[in-house]
Amino acid sequence: MAVAYLQEFTIQNGDTSTTNYDAVASALDLDQAPDGLLVHTAGFDLDAGVFRIFDVWESREQGEKFVREQLDPIIQPMAAKAHESGEDFPPPNRETWYELHDTMSG
Repeated sequence: MAVAYLQEFTIQNGDTSTTNYDAVASALDLDQAPDGLLVHTAGFDLDAGVFRIFDVWESREQGEKFVREQLDPIIQPMAAKAHESGEDFPPPNRETWYELHDTMSG
C-alpha cells in the first residue's frame, strides 16, 4: 500500500519565500521522479500557517531510502552552513509517515 510523507515548516514572521525549498530542489537536480515516488507537492497552507511538503510513495522503504541517500546529504551541509552564518534554515516542525487507505490518480 502507498504511504504518505508529510513535512510542515511554520511560517516565520509572515515570510512566504521559498528560498530554502528552492535551494534544496536545485541541488537535488532531479530530471525525473525518484524510484517509488508517485507524487510530490509543496506549497503554503496559510490557514494553518505552514509550508507543507506532501509526498506519496509506493513504499516507506523507497521514500526513506531517498531521504537517507539523496535528500539528507544535501540538507545537512546546507543547515550547518546556515547555522554558522546565522541564517535561517529550520527543520520541519512536523514530519510524519503514514499508510494510505486509498489513492486515486487521474
